Amino acid sequence: MESFSLILAIVVVTALAFDFTNGFHDTANAMATTISTGAMKPKVAVAMSAVLNLVGAFLSVEVANTISKGLVDEAGIRPEVIFAALVGAILWNLLTWLVGLPSSSSHALMGGLIGATIASAGVGAVHGDVLVTKVLIPAIAAPLVAGLAAMLATRLTYSLGKKADGEASRKGYRAGQIASAGLVSLAHGTNDAQKTMGIITLALVAGGTLAPDSDPPMWVILSAGIAIALGTYLGGWRIIRTMGKGLTDLQPQQGFAAQTSAATVILASSHLGFSLSTTHSVSGAVMGAGLGRKGGVVRWSTATRMFVAWGLTLPAAALVGAVAEYVTGFGAWGTGVVAVFLVASSAAIWKVSRREIVDHTNVNDTDDAEPAGVVTTAMAAVTPPPAGTPAEEQVPSIPAQATAERTHSTTTTV
Repeated sequence: MESFSLILAIVVVTALAFDFTNGFHDTANAMATTISTGAMKPKVAVAMSAVLNLVGAFLSVEVANTISKGLVDEAGIRPEVIFAALVGAILWNLLTWLVGLPSSSSHALMGGLIGATIASAGVGAVHGDVLVTKVLIPAIAAPLVAGLAAMLATRLTYSLGKKADGEASRKGYRAGQIASAGLVSLAHGTNDAQKTMGIITLALVAGGTLAPDSDPPMWVILSAGIAIALGTYLGGWRIIRTMGKGLTDLQPQQGFAAQTSAATVILASSHLGFSLSTTHSVSGAVMGAGLGRKGGVVRWSTATRMFVAWGLTLPAAALVGAVAEYVTGFGAWGTGVVAVFLVASSAAIWKVSRREIVDHTNVNDTDDAEPAGVVTTAMAAVTPPPAGTPAEEQVPSIPAQATAERTHSTTTTV
């Protein structure tokens, strides 16, 4: 086994920095609905999520192997390529966090890796079959499957609880939300922490420190788990606000249905080695739960911006990764330039974020929430209420609701 080179050490540190951003970027996936419905206090929620992310990192290495052994050709990869890939992924994570959009950290990482690999070794070094079957297809299928499951689960929960006492039912579903949020956190650690494990393992193989086809060493698993747990505890409050309040308004029943559906999809994909986006799964489940209740709203203008971000993630991260790889090709000074650019850009984004601070004290503020759009209003108008839905849990009629929303919108504009 060869000793660590300076570039390999830089790659490992940068990978753990990405893992940290992944943690606070994706905290919303596990805890947004739990926080927005009041089932848990914000700081307690992110602390529990952090611990379970750490535990989840030790449950499997299938996704890590997909990235380290399957996505690109190990023989054509240098440590500088991995570094360039991480630059693209980190910057995309920070930019989407700044604007509060739940984009995929997983796709940012893979986009950066694909772009840097193509710039270094050509298109042939990317395994297209793995990209399609274990990345692109799950990216499309995950939000659809999770959304449909959450919509059906929401209808089922209202149907089963039609004779239950209202307050007792709400308390029960809040407890269920806590359990399901824990399951999502565990699933997130199982799926997302592995991606950093995979990228570090790929760098170690490229640097000659590990033999080809090696599994992640224990120190890699432990460090990746700790990094994502620390990021999770920091809390990506901007994205938590969007996921919990910006997409739809959830009751405890809906939050429980959304989280359970998303966790099931994520854990199943981790077992199969699919590098699934937890963001896509949870966002789809939240929207499905929003549509599953009579009169439930999905704010499609917010959802549209989110979909655009999803579509841009792979190509944007790939472009930055390719440019960064080109610059590192000039030698040590080129790598230094890229490193300085990454640090300076990250600091600038952080400084801009301080102009409007979002934290655990104001994450549930909804003054800037958008009204339901035309599509939601139309769907709600033709959706029958679940059998036996308590009257106090049904929203006002659509015409009245739409009128109120138009009035609010006009007032805001003026």
